[in-house]
Amino acid sequence: MRPAQLAEILDYEFVAASAGQHTPVMLWGPPGVGKSQIVAQIAARHAVQVIDVRLSQMEPSDLRGIPFRVEQHGKSAVEWAAPSLLPDALRHGDRGVLFLDEITSAPPSVSAAAYQLILDRRLGDYRVPEGWAIVAAGNRQGDRGVSYAMPAPLANRFSHYEVEANLEDWVAWAYANAIDPRLVGFLRFKPELLFDFDPSRSGAAFPSPRSWEFADRALQKFGERPDLLPGALIACVGQAAGIEFAAYLESLTQLPDLDAIVAGGLADVPQTVDLQYAVAAALAGRALRVRGSPEAALVWGRILDYAGRLPLREMGVMLVADLHRGIGPELFALPQFSAWAGAVADLLLYE
Repeated sequence: MRPAQLAEILDYEFVAASAGQHTPVMLWGPPGVGKSQIVAQIAARHAVQVIDVRLSQMEPSDLRGIPFRVEQHGKSAVEWAAPSLLPDALRHGDRGVLFLDEITSAPPSVSAAAYQLILDRRLGDYRVPEGWAIVAAGNRQGDRGVSYAMPAPLANRFSHYEVEANLEDWVAWAYANAIDPRLVGFLRFKPELLFDFDPSRSGAAFPSPRSWEFADRALQKFGERPDLLPGALIACVGQAAGIEFAAYLESLTQLPDLDAIVAGGLADVPQTVDLQYAVAAALAGRALRVRGSPEAALVWGRILDYAGRLPLREMGVMLVADLHRGIGPELFALPQFSAWAGAVADLLLYE
């Protein structure tokens, strides 16, 4: 399932927790596909805390807590102090997300200790506060990680979803998180490199949504050091993808003058597909950066004019779709949008 769809499902599940209708969710997927990121997005949207519990790093007793003796009615008894890592309404708030990450890497003895926590929302005398959603995530067997088969009693306590990498969802996330437009343009040009994980292939680094975020950081750190940048990119996304991205960056010296485009001046239009992807991504990034400024509508209109000049009309459609994703319905009010839409009406109807 696409990350955007899963985010909607988790949003509903989070809201349902306060109404007592929540079903614990298990997210399956290979490493780096964005499982943890989806959970973080939901928590940020509702301004609540995520408590990240790594069962793979625990002993069974870590969940139960520490026993201590009490006197009750003249007799000694043992009660349990719940571990501080579990949600507490006073310390963590009435609502939040309990995230059991790497659950499939936990030994069976530890996952068995979590049965009651997941299904009954309690462990002994401890209770998960109402308003807290329970989400778990883990890699599949065969994903070249430490992974145990999920016991049937535990599996039956979840609703299960498999996370799949999706370029459009990643692009939306990238623009919202100020990822370098050059990276967006490259993955538009080479979508198969967004996620390229082969469990049978040796090597540490491989392309994934997570490792491309690392590549973006490398681009910001080493962008002025062409002697270091290729090696840094390879270290993030692997040799093949790193070399391709470095070569793509070198080709961008042939890009038209972006400042001239947004200023309404004359600018060349690239003829090769790779450069068209690059200029489209760069212009979408420029459009988002001026959002809320007095000149925003003027800049957007000029970008729409340029979209109509791209040799591949599908490239213009992609650019305008990215603009709409980031800007919203304000785009439709621009006269340049009507002119552009009229020029590609046959293509839009066909699509």
